[in-house]
Amino acid sequence: MSTDENKTVFQKLIELQEHGDLNTVDQVIAPNWVNHDGSPRPLRGPEGFKLLTMGFRSAFSDIRLEIEDMLAEGDKVAARWRFRGTNSGSFQGMPPTGKAVDVKATGIFRVVDGKVTDNWVNLDFLGLMQQLGVIPAPGQSE
Repeated sequence: MSTDENKTVFQKLIELQEHGDLNTVDQVIAPNWVNHDGSPRPLRGPEGFKLLTMGFRSAFSDIRLEIEDMLAEGDKVAARWRFRGTNSGSFQGMPPTGKAVDVKATGIFRVVDGKVTDNWVNLDFLGLMQQLGVIPAPGQSE
């Protein structure tokens, strides 16, 4: 596949996560997909991707994702995007805060035969926790 086709696959992945259309996961995620983000519980295959997506969508019901930069070479797509939403549901075992968040993320996605097989994502989790008020930001008192 061309790098432009691989970029299109990544764009579809972002749209799927934003809209929560889990019926289309098999069109974008390969059966052997692996999430390499360091989660305590490895997520694999379309079912693992659905768990990841629903975890965020249930915690941030108005989730919005915006791709800010995207590059592709060979079978890899590298991207930088923003994740915005309001914490309206439980997240990582914490009750909802009702706070709005605006978090940056970067990642590399491997695309083979039109489907994502691997991803390596770094989400600004510290910034997310600070915006939720779970961890004080520098210069803030508790």
